[in-house]
Amino acid sequence: MSVLSPRLVDEIKALPARYPQPRSAVMPALDLAQEEIGYLTPEAMSEVAVALQLDPGYVEGVATFYTLFHLSPIGKHLFYVCTNLSCTLRGAGDIVDHVKGAIGVKEAGEVSSDGLFSYEEVECLGACEFAPMLRLDHQYHYDLTAEKIDRLVAERKLAPASREAPAAPPALWATSPASGEGDSSHRLTKPLAPKKVRKKKGG
Repeated sequence: MSVLSPRLVDEIKALPARYPQPRSAVMPALDLAQEEIGYLTPEAMSEVAVALQLDPGYVEGVATFYTLFHLSPIGKHLFYVCTNLSCTLRGAGDIVDHVKGAIGVKEAGEVSSDGLFSYEEVECLGACEFAPMLRLDHQYHYDLTAEKIDRLVAERKLAPASREAPAAPPALWATSPASGEGDSSHRLTKPLAPKKVRKKKGG
């Protein structure tokens, strides 16, 4: 029995046409699968491999390499809190502590009792001038305070997001606040670097 919806499988099959190399579609495809079911199961990764006509081992390798992919359940709303130098100097440690208290968890990766929240600490989200900042539900939130964290949590408790896949892939992409957009949050539009390899200094 398929774990991915037929609509999503068709969407994944259409991805390679958008890239010079078919393998370039793996990350957006995995992100779409994660969006729909919450995390990447072995079955979901196998279905992505079949849809893209790629080796399952390669697909699994990508999924296990990048920290934005999850192989176990996470909260519906995942706080990615930047703890690199600029954010740390401007209070990221206090933000992490407040996030943990606000969502009711003790450590990264733990899911809150209501299933709504979890958090992770990440290296750099590319908006050092707006530190401390985080990513939540594919949006940036910056110049963080305890009050802003409480508001983000309260809003999501009132209207929990569904696991519906986004209308247009990919969802792993980001626009820095420095781009000139006026909001305090931004839809992601460029690939985020893997935590394990490309670490920016000071962000």
